[in-house]
Amino acid sequence: MTDIHRGTIEMTAAMVILGTIGWFVVMSGQPVMDVVFWRCVFGAATLFVVCAALGLLRGLLSWRLLALAALGGAAIVINWLLLFSAYTHASISIATAVYNTQPFMLVGFGALFFSERVTVTKLTWLALAFAGMLLIVQGKPDAGSVGTDYFGGILMALGAAFFWAVAAIVTKKLAGTPPHLIALIQVSVGIVMLAPFANLSELPGDPRTWAMLAVVGVVHTGLMYILMYGAIQKLPTHLQGSLSFIYPVVAILVDFLAFGHRLQPAQLVGAAAILLAAAGMNLGWSLWRPKMA
Repeated sequence: MTDIHRGTIEMTAAMVILGTIGWFVVMSGQPVMDVVFWRCVFGAATLFVVCAALGLLRGLLSWRLLALAALGGAAIVINWLLLFSAYTHASISIATAVYNTQPFMLVGFGALFFSERVTVTKLTWLALAFAGMLLIVQGKPDAGSVGTDYFGGILMALGAAFFWAVAAIVTKKLAGTPPHLIALIQVSVGIVMLAPFANLSELPGDPRTWAMLAVVGVVHTGLMYILMYGAIQKLPTHLQGSLSFIYPVVAILVDFLAFGHRLQPAQLVGAAAILLAAAGMNLGWSLWRPKMA
C-alpha cells in the first residue's frame, strides 16, 4: 500500500469520526462546558501516551512555543464551546454547514494581518458563501428541530469558525513543531481554562454518560488527531482539502438519521452553496479560464 492510499484511508477515517461527534455531544446530556472539559481530560491522556511513545516529551520546550501553543489552545477550546452550543440551538446540520465558513475567516485574517492579496475569484467564492448564509438564516427549523434559538446558534457556529481560524493562524507560527505535541499542549490548556467552570462537584453517575465523554476525548480528539496528522504528512494539499468535506456530509447524515432533522429546500441550497464555496477556496478552483496570449 502506497503512502497516498494509506493517507487517504487515514484522512477518510478521521473525517468520518469527526462527523459523528455531534451525536455523542448531544446524547451525553451534559452541559457543553462539562463536555469540553472532559474532552480535554481524556484527549490529553491519550495524546500524552502517544507523545511519550514517540519520544516527543524528551526535548526542552521553549517559552515561545508554549505561549503560542497555549494561545492556540485557548482559541480551540472557545471554538469547541461555541460549536457544541450551536448544535443544541440550530441543529448539528446547520451548525456544521455554517462552521465550514472557516476558509473565509482565514482569507480575512490573511488580508488584514499579512497583506495577502484578495483576488476576484476569492471574493466570488465569499459572495457565494454569504448567499448560502442568507438562505440558511432565513430558513426556519423543521418540526423535529431541537433548537431553542436558531439565529443564536448560527452566530455561535460563525464564532466557532472565527476562533478556528485564530488557532490556525497561531499554529502556522509553530511550523516544525510535532503536531501531536501542539495538540497535547492545547487540550492541557483547555483543562486549566475550564476546571474552574466545570461541574466537578456532581459528576455523572451512570456508565453510559462516562462512555460518551470518553469516546469524545479518546476517539474524537486523540485518535482523530493522530489519524488526521498522519494523513497530512502523506497527502498532497488538494487531496487533503477534498477529503475534508467528508466531515460535513457525515454530520448532516448523522443529524438526519439520529434526530430526523431534515433541511428545508432553502437551507439545503444554502448549505450546498457554503460547502461548494469552501471547496473552491480550499482547492483553488478558478471560475474563469486564463486568457490565451
